[in-house]
Amino acid sequence: MAIFLVTLLVLWLPLALPAFWIFNRDPNLLALVTMPILYIIFIGLVQWWGKRIHNHPNLLKRYGLVATRKNARDLGKGLILGWGICLGIFVIQGLLGWLLWRSPSEKLAQIILEGLGIALVVGLVEELVFRGWLLDELERDYSANLAMWISAIIYALLHFLKPLGEIIRTLPQLPALIGLGLILVKAKRSHQGLLGIAIGIHMGLIWAYYCLNVGNLIEYTQVVPIWITGIDNNPLAGLMGWLGLLILGYSVYAKKI
Repeated sequence: MAIFLVTLLVLWLPLALPAFWIFNRDPNLLALVTMPILYIIFIGLVQWWGKRIHNHPNLLKRYGLVATRKNARDLGKGLILGWGICLGIFVIQGLLGWLLWRSPSEKLAQIILEGLGIALVVGLVEELVFRGWLLDELERDYSANLAMWISAIIYALLHFLKPLGEIIRTLPQLPALIGLGLILVKAKRSHQGLLGIAIGIHMGLIWAYYCLNVGNLIEYTQVVPIWITGIDNNPLAGLMGWLGLLILGYSVYAKKI
């Protein structure tokens, strides 16, 4: 696994570094440029890895990334679920008087399209890496339950590659990220090992939050502590995020989707 990741970085960095220099002031555009490059390299490396290391002709199919009608339907269901849960969290806060809704800007349509692009790229790449490649590698050596927990913990920890002060300040987000990782693994397994449902949920959460946050559609009233609404207005770093995860987890584990 370490060899695979090092190889991926060696192939990606020479192409990504110029983009980091050119688009360093626009993180959203930077993600739109660099992540597809990483995804394309990852796909090629996975195909080679499957044939040379695991003697498997098509690891992408094993990971659950296949072009089928069911996978497409699952992606759509997950997208609606993720969007609805994220939006619902903010609607509840608005009804409780914890935030105010602001008038949309003239760039809202552009923000919605940008958000969709970022959600598609990030959701596809992260699910293929964490619920695809990483989970599959772990399941080869560990039980299904242990592999699920290890993959979820690694997924959460990799979101904390930042200065120590920021790690400590945003640490409440860690358990929620682990919980999300567990839910996404369960979602995949409950849909015949297909990635569509996990990609859709991930996309929906990112897209809705991007539209609300970048579109400046909400403004917190500061009438409740940030441990309720979330550090940096991120629901996953607060009690409201846990409410959303509980609803999402129930929907997945009770097979409501």
